Amino acid sequence: MALLLFYYNYGAFIMTKVKICGITREIEIGIMNELMPDYVGFVFETRNRHFISPQYAGSLRSKLKRGIKSVGVFSNSSLETIAMAVEIAGLDMVQLHGDETAEYVAALREYIRCPIIKVIKISQPIDADRAMYSTADFIMLDGGGAGAGKTFDWSLLGSVRRNYFLSGGLTPDNIVSALQVSSSPFGVNASSGLESNKVKDYRKVMKFIQAVRDFNQGKKR
Repeated sequence: MALLLFYYNYGAFIMTKVKICGITREIEIGIMNELMPDYVGFVFETRNRHFISPQYAGSLRSKLKRGIKSVGVFSNSSLETIAMAVEIAGLDMVQLHGDETAEYVAALREYIRCPIIKVIKISQPIDADRAMYSTADFIMLDGGGAGAGKTFDWSLLGSVRRNYFLSGGLTPDNIVSALQVSSSPFGVNASSGLESNKVKDYRKVMKFIQAVRDFNQGKKR
């Protein structure tokens, strides 16, 4: 059903949504509450420098304004680990950044009752074709691992006939080009490219979100 819905909506006018990932501090929550992205991401991958515990993520999430959805980022985690984090942190969505299979996604649905995003690394045209058949509720197309900050050839996405999040090395300086070349993705995801000294930078976040909103307004004209 979810896949059919994505096919049905593809090509219709959509307002590209914004996800800011790698939130680790209360001061960053304050920035999110002022600038109001659509989603924020908490990373539960221990090898990632943005890692925080589900308990701390729950504390941060409790301070988020209503209307901002929280996403937990995992990589090859056990089903039980994800289910526990969803409950403890009060997550709205789960993002899978590892080698999770369609069978894994199906099994995870038995543990949680929130939408699942599957991240797919894009490096050649066949990767974009493969993304079409993911059974996750959402897909995110990236150039590398979680937090790698690596861009890729956005023109490879021309064959994707499904709404998707675009990720990988996005910054205030390249976001407009990314939106133009990738043909208006459902959402965009940024993290390290919005930081100064490894902390979310208010000006960078503001410029990034404003650029997406201006792009959306241009599509409406």
